[in-house]
Amino acid sequence: MKPNFTLRLRVFNLNCWGIPYLSKHRADRVKRLGDFLNLESFDLALLEEVWSEQDFQYLRQKLLPTYPAAHYFRSGIIGSGLCVFSKHPIQEFTQHVFTLNGYPYMIHHCDWFCGKAVGLLVLHLSGLVLNAYVTHLHAEYNRQKDIYLAHRVAQAWELAQFIHHTSKKADVVLLCGDLNLHPKDLGCRLLKEWTGLHDAYLETRDFKGSEEGCTMVPKNCYVKPQDLGPFPLGIRIDYVLYKAVSGLYISCKTLKTTTGHDPYSGPPFSDHEALMATLCVRHSPPQHNPSPTHGPAESSPLTSVLREAWGEVDQGMAQAHWWATVAGYAIGLGLLLLALLCALAAGGWIREAALLLWTPSVGLVLGAGAFHLFHVQEAKSLCKTRTELQHVLGRAREAQDLGPESQPALLLGRQEGERVEEQ
Repeated sequence: MKPNFTLRLRVFNLNCWGIPYLSKHRADRVKRLGDFLNLESFDLALLEEVWSEQDFQYLRQKLLPTYPAAHYFRSGIIGSGLCVFSKHPIQEFTQHVFTLNGYPYMIHHCDWFCGKAVGLLVLHLSGLVLNAYVTHLHAEYNRQKDIYLAHRVAQAWELAQFIHHTSKKADVVLLCGDLNLHPKDLGCRLLKEWTGLHDAYLETRDFKGSEEGCTMVPKNCYVKPQDLGPFPLGIRIDYVLYKAVSGLYISCKTLKTTTGHDPYSGPPFSDHEALMATLCVRHSPPQHNPSPTHGPAESSPLTSVLREAWGEVDQGMAQAHWWATVAGYAIGLGLLLLALLCALAAGGWIREAALLLWTPSVGLVLGAGAFHLFHVQEAKSLCKTRTELQHVLGRAREAQDLGPESQPALLLGRQEGERVEEQ
């Protein structure tokens, strides 16, 4: 590989808002999106909320001359909605479905039925290995009373762990998607601190787009005021995150977003704004090599965010146990009613009323049983996340106590992606 090697990577990301029968002007928006992607000829186009596989197949055929490689990530009942179109051959692909994803009885939110996930593509570009991830986390429906916060934190941790464990042989790591997290939210900070990923909006020197990089803006005709909640000027929940390893340096040369309409002043592609980033990968000059300093100040943000995440997951686990206990009492009550009704029916007393109440009592037992089993599973999944966080937190604290000489080994999970290795 030449010392002055440079790789230019153009990336497009969009939450397409492609819900069949519900999303407005879906077919027209998909058509215009395909025309735009063909015209711009990005290296990678990563899309979320393509809920209809027919829409994917339409885009697949339309984009085939420009993007010969594509993949649709299937999961859940409705589907993950994730897909990728690539100008370069895809060497490998896989996905990880998040363990926790909301509640099945919250039918109007639908997240549980989607099978939210993270998809991974491995590409070989000019001798480099690129791991490209696309994801979509659980939506935030009420910021003041967020019943899904523990689930979203657990998803952010699973996402960070998946990237950590699958990117060890990669030269460049790229993550795009709708995280449904504000930049300062716990899940976003946890993801960045553990993986070492950099935010394109914060890193680029050439940004053009909506104010503060917001990806849901009031100028978009598909965005309602209630969608923005306490942020009437817009929110930033869609991201392009990246890092490079193995003695390489990556920077975001330009970042653009749409501003409530498509780049050619037509109707918007979606209720989210599109992200368009140009990344440059090159050999890092020796004087610019990041020095692996692992002092207490370095690990302090990681320790803080791990502790905060542990507390939030612990609180979610306590809530799950509480609901499982309530459901257990409901099961007991239902069984008691069934026994009483059987006794009344057998004795001939008010037999008709006993038979009439039999069906609701059986329904109560079955419904409460399903409710109980789901929350037991939720508690176990949160317990797994809490245990992992506790382990990493313990090692981070130990690294702080032992000093800089011992920290590279103890903080390997975080630092491995950031340290510079010899070619």
